[in-house]
Amino acid sequence: MEKKMKRAVVLVLSFALTGAVLTGCGESRQDTKKDGPESTVQETQQDSSSNMCEEIQQDIGVDEAETEESEKNDQIAAGYEDNFAVDSKTAKEFAGKVKAAAADKDLEALADLTAFPVYVGLPGVDVVETREDFLKLGAETVFTEELLKSVEMADIDNFEPSMAGFSISDGGSANINFGVADGVLAINGINY
Repeated sequence: MEKKMKRAVVLVLSFALTGAVLTGCGESRQDTKKDGPESTVQETQQDSSSNMCEEIQQDIGVDEAETEESEKNDQIAAGYEDNFAVDSKTAKEFAGKVKAAAADKDLEALADLTAFPVYVGLPGVDVVETREDFLKLGAETVFTEELLKSVEMADIDNFEPSMAGFSISDGGSANINFGVADGVLAINGINY
């Protein structure tokens, strides 16, 4: 928590400094030509200020990029707040793992991607409380032909987050749904 607070303070200060520098740099570039010896001194100071501002802006640009990358890594490490905090690239990567597990009919891999308890819409099953209970269902039971076809044909390139999460489906009733659970992406439902 203290690390997050420090990063937030650094980010706020970076933006404040950026604003101050950009405001100051904008003013130093204004043309204020005057005749006489004062104008030469003023022009030299403006040129010097402009060069310094450009250097500072370049330095800040590097720091902002590093800060953004660091924040993204922290968010992943600390977890996502909700489904809307998940970028489409991350959702696609997770869906790719789910599709691979389904294609291989690898129930262990699917269980690794699942948050328990999980809804499994099989007749007489409903909610599966633990990983062990999920594995006991067996790959032949979980990976029905309809589910496999739907997951295989699913478009995972154009995910849009919703309150419920994301759905891997060809548009039919069989699908695998996932979303944020305890800060990470995880399967939260399998429908048949």
